[in-house]
Amino acid sequence: MLDFRAADTLPARFNAAEFFVGRNVADGHADRTAIVTDDGSLTYGELDTLVRGFAAALGRHGIHAGERVALVLPDGPAFAVAFFGAMAAGAVAVPLNPLLTPDDHRGVVRDCDARLLVYDRGLTSPAIACDGGLCWTAGEALTLARATEPRANYADTHRDSFAFFLYSSGTTGEPKGVVHLHHDMWVCARTYSAHLLRVQPADRALSVAKLFFAYGLGNGLYFPMHVGATCIHYEGRPTPDALFDQVARHKPTLFFGVPTAYANMLAAIDAGTPFDFSSVRMCVSAGEALPPGIFNRWKERTGLEIVDGIGSTEILHIFLSNVPGECKPGSSGIPVPGYDLRIVDEHGADVPVGAIGDLLVRGDSTMAMYWNKHEQTKATLVGEWIRTGDKYRCDEDGYYWHAGRSDDMLKVGGIWVSPVEVENVLSAHAAVLECAVVGRDDSDGLTKPHAYVVLRVEALARASEIDVELKAFVKARLAPYKYPRWITVVDALPKTATGKTQRFMLRSLAETV
Repeated sequence: MLDFRAADTLPARFNAAEFFVGRNVADGHADRTAIVTDDGSLTYGELDTLVRGFAAALGRHGIHAGERVALVLPDGPAFAVAFFGAMAAGAVAVPLNPLLTPDDHRGVVRDCDARLLVYDRGLTSPAIACDGGLCWTAGEALTLARATEPRANYADTHRDSFAFFLYSSGTTGEPKGVVHLHHDMWVCARTYSAHLLRVQPADRALSVAKLFFAYGLGNGLYFPMHVGATCIHYEGRPTPDALFDQVARHKPTLFFGVPTAYANMLAAIDAGTPFDFSSVRMCVSAGEALPPGIFNRWKERTGLEIVDGIGSTEILHIFLSNVPGECKPGSSGIPVPGYDLRIVDEHGADVPVGAIGDLLVRGDSTMAMYWNKHEQTKATLVGEWIRTGDKYRCDEDGYYWHAGRSDDMLKVGGIWVSPVEVENVLSAHAAVLECAVVGRDDSDGLTKPHAYVVLRVEALARASEIDVELKAFVKARLAPYKYPRWITVVDALPKTATGKTQRFMLRSLAETV
């Protein structure tokens, strides 16, 4: 593990933007393609010039080291320039979820006290900026980057300086500012990217998850840039048709999805939509547990495994993953080199093999803190370890199996039930596109599973009678107390912008039924 600790490998003075952008130029790769979009491309040399130009523009406008630069931008060159340009100046980049409302944006911008807002006119309003703060549109930011004489070098930052904040997706309703340091992306590139993805300069990466999201930031930006590979950026909605078009048009070798995207693409394939994934050498999934049914159907249709794993905004990227060629469908795999894992009970003692407990992780990409949330930081960080908030079990082969979030577990008849286990069985039914299970009290005040189900198009005609069929399907495959007592057919599940099911919203619905 020492090989993956920044303090043991990196010099004290280290700038992440210089490492991921400037280093490619210094190493003689200025002509390699860094970013491709439907509208054109940027080489590493062009990106480096723009990043240093943006950094110089910040200095000319009074943005100092350590001050925050908020970004409300779609995926594309402007995002990369502003994100790395802020760090190149010694400032702190703060990407925001473009799908939030202006009121939500305003709250986050004020929480991080941003001195500058770089935004897209179609995504938010300049009114969200802090009082006295600067506002640049994406076009203005790129114009300034081109027009300003670039800095001669990157800021002389410490490897442990603040580099960027990522606001968590808010599955519990309130986003938290997760503070990451300059060395954190280097750690993730040296661990998951190098050892699991084995990214090479010839690779081309396309990510369903957008760049503001920790998963997408690695997939679509710093993993490819670690080795001088190409990032494919698409700013539109990731519908099946759009994704099939992007794959056909730009020929990615690495495809990063989330379970919902794979389920939707499979539904489109089953409906006859043409597709061609022949350029792709590896498919990856994260965000939430991948049901084994989706893994198996995707492999049948495309011939490709989906390498599923789990990461978090707090740890920056994936720390637990299946290994290509050795995937166990339904599992999250084994620890990524560079990360240590423990599963503990409520007293902090390690649980036996096969038992469910709380997952703790130790690795050098872990956040420094939650911004402006001291008590939550103390509750989450335990020395070198971080509480993930996930329930897990580990089998005899060392593979980890997700049992749900700690606050999602259901106690039915005095026995713990994992919603994920029930969802995996339901997802295997031919009529089910996706589903989520939460707890609901019966007439006696006792908790029982309640399933919300999205049906495939061909099963919609049977929606009124499908509940009996699905209940019997689960009963035949799980212990009787685990089957859902209620099944509600819905058009769609409530999701965060990053594709995670918002169970707290489903729990609220269940309480009102």
